[in-house]
Amino acid sequence: MNLDRKQELEAIYQAVRRCTRCQLHSGRTNAVPGDGPVDAEIMFIGEGPGFHEDQQGIPFVGQAGKLLSELLEQAGIARQRVYITNVVKCRPPGNRDPLPEEIEACRSYLDRQIELIHPQIVVTLGRYSMARAFPTEKISAVHGQPRKVGDLIYFPMYHPAAALHQPSLRPAVEEDFGKLRELLEGQMQAHEYTPPPEAEQLSLF
Repeated sequence: MNLDRKQELEAIYQAVRRCTRCQLHSGRTNAVPGDGPVDAEIMFIGEGPGFHEDQQGIPFVGQAGKLLSELLEQAGIARQRVYITNVVKCRPPGNRDPLPEEIEACRSYLDRQIELIHPQIVVTLGRYSMARAFPTEKISAVHGQPRKVGDLIYFPMYHPAAALHQPSLRPAVEEDFGKLRELLEGQMQAHEYTPPPEAEQLSLF
């Protein structure tokens, strides 16, 4: 079963690397489909590749990626055991925010990645990633609060890059990673959450 899932995941990677669905493909060095085991318990979803990710074709290998690895280590979670991807698979010019049409162009890839991996916890990093599950919420209000949506637990967090740009956010980010460990070990419960009607219309899941 895992072999079939790995093969399908690799097929998604190949499709992403050939993808021309939006304008981002024209400026990429490498598409960045995702990285990690198909049986990962935790799936991190960021916003989009940066310069280093575009160069290497691997997510979270720049400064934010180094901080992510450090935070995972502090929480006692091996990075090799988590899956990491983004809402858009190609680097936006100048690391600008992804546009709605770019997020939509990549949506089916991400939907299928979530289906194949079916993690215990989906960690959204940043507001564009969080908007998949909580389109009407503010990240400052809901970060660190796990919520169950369907049969998945979504755990919204600040993006590690936010802690780099605003050091005052670092304690909150570290605390949230501690909560992630508690959630994984069953020491913390997720509240049921029903997306608002407008979220359902966007076919978020």
